[in-house]
Amino acid sequence: MRRMSETQIKSLPFMKMHGLGNDFVVVDARAHEIPLPQGVITGIAHRQKGIGFDQLAVIENGTADAHLVFYNADGSTSAACGNATRCIARHLMDETGATQLHLTTDRGDLYARDTGDGITSVNMGQPQLDWQDIPLAHETDTLALPIDGAPTATGMGNPHCTFFVDDADAVDLETFGAAHEHHPLYPQRTNVQVAQIIGPDHIRMRVWERGVGITLASGSSSCATAVAAARRGLTGRSVRIDLDGGTLHIDWRDDGVWMTGPTMHVADGTFTPDFIKSCL
Repeated sequence: MRRMSETQIKSLPFMKMHGLGNDFVVVDARAHEIPLPQGVITGIAHRQKGIGFDQLAVIENGTADAHLVFYNADGSTSAACGNATRCIARHLMDETGATQLHLTTDRGDLYARDTGDGITSVNMGQPQLDWQDIPLAHETDTLALPIDGAPTATGMGNPHCTFFVDDADAVDLETFGAAHEHHPLYPQRTNVQVAQIIGPDHIRMRVWERGVGITLASGSSSCATAVAAARRGLTGRSVRIDLDGGTLHIDWRDDGVWMTGPTMHVADGTFTPDFIKSCL
């Protein structure tokens, strides 16, 4: 990766945001390009020595209202991050006064809207249900994978593996998630969810994010879980999902999977030159 320029080392502003405790560092690169070497990303992600985040998001100029790029805490990239998209959409709507936005990501075109009372909805697009698109290592039934527990595979611009269990809180997610993130069926690793059906429109879910670990919430994981539950006939296509950090509402419609919930812009800051240099 390119090294950061002296100007960029002297000033690297950021925003800290979260959606239900799924937390993000957001860098606005619309005014000028900001190369972010992996060492800087992982340095920022460190909970004790940096700021800490589940994902880092970069806002760039694009063909729509903005283009978003996402990084996991280990420095790897992700084509999608639902809660970060909602957080940034809320920021851009507050900045411009718009009530609807057209955003682009490596996942594709995403549309956001203000639903009132500070609540933001994002259409995460249609789920990827074919094994090649998720992607999986070889052809198999994505509804019930040949893995103990017969989980369901779903792509939301990133891969997901959803296990339906009797009691989501009883699962040792630290061990369970780590063991399945690197399953050979998932060549790009996978996000892992354990989901408990509470009712036909209600799910309790916990998540292990690839490249991160246990998180309090995950937007794309919530979308994938809702799609998996509907495909298996366990729920309808509109559900409430209770995560460790709060509740999201997921609605799988003809035009895509809509995700709705609150966001929080926590603080603004600037990374110091000494910190940036220590990461390079």
